[in-house]
Order: sequence, then C-alpha cells, then structure tokens
Amino acid sequence: MDVTAGESRGNGRDGEGSAVKIPERLLKRDQTRTEDAERRKEAKENQSVTEEKSEFFSSTFNRERAAIEELLSGCSGADRAAAAQTLEEVTAKTQQLQKFLNDSMVFLTQYELRQAQASLQKLQTGLAEKRDEALPKKKFAFRARSKAKEEVAAAPPPADTLADSGTPADPDSAKVDGAGNSEQCGFSSMDNMVLTKTAEELQRQDVLLTHLTNCKVRLFGSPSTLHIKHVSGCEILCGPVSSSVFVDHCRDSTLAFPCQQLRTHNTTDTRVYLHVTSRAIIEDCHGVSFAPFSWSYPTLDEDFSSSGLDRDRNNWTQVDDFNWLAAGTPSPNWTVIPDVDRKTSWEP
Repeated sequence: MDVTAGESRGNGRDGEGSAVKIPERLLKRDQTRTEDAERRKEAKENQSVTEEKSEFFSSTFNRERAAIEELLSGCSGADRAAAAQTLEEVTAKTQQLQKFLNDSMVFLTQYELRQAQASLQKLQTGLAEKRDEALPKKKFAFRARSKAKEEVAAAPPPADTLADSGTPADPDSAKVDGAGNSEQCGFSSMDNMVLTKTAEELQRQDVLLTHLTNCKVRLFGSPSTLHIKHVSGCEILCGPVSSSVFVDHCRDSTLAFPCQQLRTHNTTDTRVYLHVTSRAIIEDCHGVSFAPFSWSYPTLDEDFSSSGLDRDRNNWTQVDDFNWLAAGTPSPNWTVIPDVDRKTSWEP
C-alpha cells in the first residue's frame, strides 16, 4: 500500500514536470517570430505615418503657394496703398510657408525638399519684383546710392560697392548660383574696411559679398540668400538667412550666420559660427572648423521670426564632406572649435 502510494506520488510529480516543460529552442523561435512581427508592424506603421505627413505637406504647401501667387497677381494695376497692404499680407504668408517647410524637413525626401525650396525661392523672387514694381524706391534709394559713392570715393581704387538697386559693381557679381537674375545688394572689391548693411537694406534681398580682403562686415536683418565669394582675412557676421548661404574661395576668415542650408566650396582655414536647420555641406575644403552661432544684436529675435528659421533646431555639428566617403571615419577636413577657443566678443 505504501509502495503504491509512493509510486503514485512520484508519477504525479513526473507528470506535472513534463506538462510544464517546453524546450528552450521552441521558446527562442517563438520569441524571434514575435519580435519580427512587431518590427514589421512598426515599420509599416512608420511608413504609413511618413506617407501621410508627406501627402499633408504637399497638399498644404501647394495650396498656400497658389494663394500667395494669386495675391501677387492682384498687385498689378492696384494703387500704392492697396498694393502695400497686399504685399504685407504676402510677406507674412511667405514667412509662414517658410516656417512650415522648416518644420517639415525631418520627414521630407531630398527631392521633395529641393522642390519645395525652389518653389519658395521663386515666390520670394516674385515678391521682391512686385515690391519694386508697385512700391519703387525713390528718394531713399537715391540717398543710399549717394552714400555708397561716398564710401567708394574714400576707399583706394578699385574699391566699389553694390548699389542698393541691386546692380552689380563687378562682372563676377552678375551671376549667382541658383538665384537667376534676382536683385542683390552687398559689397565688392574692398580692402581693410568696416562694412555695414541695415535690416531695411537687407530684408528679403539676395546678398553678395565678393573680393573682400581684411574687412569686417556686419549684416543686420534677414536676407533671402547670402553669397560669399573670394574673401580673405575677413570677419563676416550676418542675421538669419531665410534660405541658403553659399561660400566659395574663402580663406583665413571668420563667418557667423543662421541659415536653412550651408554649402561651402574651395575654403581653407576658416571658422564658421553656425546655426543651420538642415545640414552643412563642404566640398574641396580643408581646415574648416565649426561652433554654434553666438553673435547677437538688438533685433536678432525679430529677424529670426521674420526668417522662419527654427531657433530650437541647430545641426551645426552635422557636416557632410563630399570629398570624404569613408563610412565610420570622421573627415579630416573639418573640426569642432573647442569651447576655450570660441570667439565670444564680436565688437568691431
């Protein structure tokens, strides 16, 4: 009787053990299948969300762009007061559209981003043309040109400036990458001078700085684009640029500006204090170093708002070197400026 009971108890324990024991390989296989299913589900959901965001961006952007173009077309033939009011509305809507694009860059493809940037640039150029047509500068423009001539007279030949009308002072300034024939202002062929442009002169303008040597440049306001070409030993500070900054053949200089995109070519031994909402690009450069944008002036907040740039998004350390394709190895052509070596005082 005892033996039978013992055997029964023993068999019960064996049966209970075999009922709950599952081979480890089956557990691992089941876990792998579950994880794969979750990953596929998550990837599908992410793709759907991205596609929905992209479709929403495209429809919204095109609708707002069409509304702005219609407003611009209504300026033709309107009296000065009505045109001024419409242009003010167009300016506000264009700035909102720029901000909408900046906020959407994280999920847009490169093609979608380029197309939107080109459309926005076209709107900004059209706005500038309509403003000049409907609200031409008269006495103010004449005084600005006179001031420019006085600066030229005081400078050694062949010093010259760009007139505020946007007419280039030298042949090189007549062509701007990707900007067509849009108007420009800026400085050209200067040596050892302190050069300044006000917010009123720069607002929504294409700015060109070319053939400058040992100059200090202060650009207040929010230009549309900034082109820096053939400069040496210069310190160039600029307010928020609503679209792109292009730098070419720059040597031994210090640059500081916020922008949406930076493209730098043929540049050496140059320090860039940068706020950029996309990514910086360098090509055929060496000895270029970066730090966060640190220049400040009284109307900087207002100019940031006007530019549409996101102050909370700064990718100043995200630099793509088109001459360096070694994955996982940092490019030797650019560095980060150490904290102790960063410039903090920007007085002339």
